[in-house]
Formats: sequence, C-alpha cells, structure tokens
Amino acid sequence: MNDSADIRFLLTLRESGSLIAAARKLGLSPSAITQRLQQLEKKLGAQLVNRTARRLHFTDEGTLLCERGAELVEQFDALFEDLQMRRGGLVGTLRINAPLGFGRRHLAPAIADFQQQNPDIDISLTLSDRPLTQTPDRFDIVVHIGELPLSNLVGYAIAPNARFVCAAPALLRRVGTPESPDDLSKLPCIVLRENNEDVSLWQFSKGRTRRSVRVPAHLSCNDGDVIRQWACEGRGVILRSEWDVADDLAKGRLVRLLPGWKAPDANVIALTHQRAGLPARTRHFMQYLQSRFRPLPPWRQ
Repeated sequence: MNDSADIRFLLTLRESGSLIAAARKLGLSPSAITQRLQQLEKKLGAQLVNRTARRLHFTDEGTLLCERGAELVEQFDALFEDLQMRRGGLVGTLRINAPLGFGRRHLAPAIADFQQQNPDIDISLTLSDRPLTQTPDRFDIVVHIGELPLSNLVGYAIAPNARFVCAAPALLRRVGTPESPDDLSKLPCIVLRENNEDVSLWQFSKGRTRRSVRVPAHLSCNDGDVIRQWACEGRGVILRSEWDVADDLAKGRLVRLLPGWKAPDANVIALTHQRAGLPARTRHFMQYLQSRFRPLPPWRQ
C-alpha cells in the first residue's frame, strides 16, 4: 500500500456497506470489487473484510486500517488543497449534517451563499432530527445545538443560543401565568423529542438555586416547527431554543415565561473529526459560519 488509492477504496467499501453498493458507487462490477479486495488483502497478508451476500463485516485489521487511513487521506487531501489555494481557490466536496429546523432556517441560506462565493466546492447538506446518532465518518462537519455528550469529535463555537419557556397569550388567559418553575407541572406542556434526552424533565436556575420540574407532556414531536406551531395555537407551554421562538416573541404570538429563571443554554457548535489537518474548505467554511453569526446571531438582531 504505497499510495492513498487503496485506502480510499477500502473507505468506499465501508461507507457503502455491501459489494453491490460499492460497485455501483465506483462504476465497477461486483466481481471486480471482490478481485481488488482480494489483491489488497494478499498484498497486506491479512484479511480485512468478511464478505456475506448482503453485508460487509470488517475485521479488526480492516477497521484499524480504515480509522488510521481516513486520517492520512484527510491530511493528504488537505496538503494538496492548500497547494491548490496558492494557485487560486477552494476545491472539493464538503459534507454537512445538521438539525432539521435550524438547518432549514439558518444553515441552508449560509451554505448556499458560501457555495456561491466558492463555486469549485460541492456541498452536500443532510438534515436530521438526530445528527449525532448517524455515522459521523460520513460527514466533514456535524452542526449540534445544546450540550455535547461524550465524544471524540472536536467542537467549535458558532453562536450563542438561550432557551426560553413560552406560551401563547390565549393559553395564559385560560390557565394563568406561572410564577415559579414548579407551577409548570400543573400546566399543559409540549415537548420536543431529540438526542435521546429526558425531554419532560425541565431544568432551571436562579443564582445558586436549582429546580427540576417534571412537566406533563400531553403533546410531543421530533420536529421543532411542529411544537412551536402548537404553542402558537395555545395548545401548551414549550421550552424552546431562542433561535426558533425569537420572531414569535417579537410579534406577540408567544410570551416568554419565568424570565427570572434560566434554562440551560443550547449553544450552536460545529463538530469535526480532528483539530489538525482539516482541509482548507472545511476550515474556511467554519470561519465563514462564525463570522456570519457573530457578533450577534440573527435571532438577537
């Protein structure tokens, strides 16, 4: 294995998941894929993949080669992209994964503008209600909102984002305005299912005082736009990101509750696989995002 072609071939096999899918992606026949894999294994003197009719199962040696090899390929590509930049511009493909609502409203316009400014970069955006649960190797950048669970990914701050308890004026006229977090347990609430969190346990703080409230989740959904719309219709109280409700608060469709109590922030961060050796296109896109959302993000302007 004296160049990156064999590593790229093996990474394509892992990403595809089957010989047929890999053959389709590489424009080869399944028999040609099998033959090339056999030649690679013979050259290395180790079995890399256990083949079945439907799936490919990587051995420990194959997994190690993919993990270490992916880092080498990224560094190799970064080197040549830096050389390309010296001659004139950013090139390559950027794969981004992001949450549904934030991706639609704020990230998609930023990506389109960035690509227009850098026409030699191809950008693939995937929106998901659970970005971190998907295979992180498939993406160059994963945009995450909120507390980051234990992970090997490297985080970069993009924008501040608080979380507010909100309700429609019509609902407050019916049930009254809560004066403390404990009052929320007596009110109809709507929760957003995301990131495998305990979404009906709401946390608050005021100075050194802490409160945890189990709210009655009469309505729930995995789409933030849906729960925000339900709240605007007066169907319940929500705990929602500032970026999502700022416009409704400004126009009076929602009212912020318990302003003296603070819910945990849910700042916007971008995650990459490593800090060093990032391709130039990835570094420049991160810098572009940070400049676009600073010093004030759109929801605070």
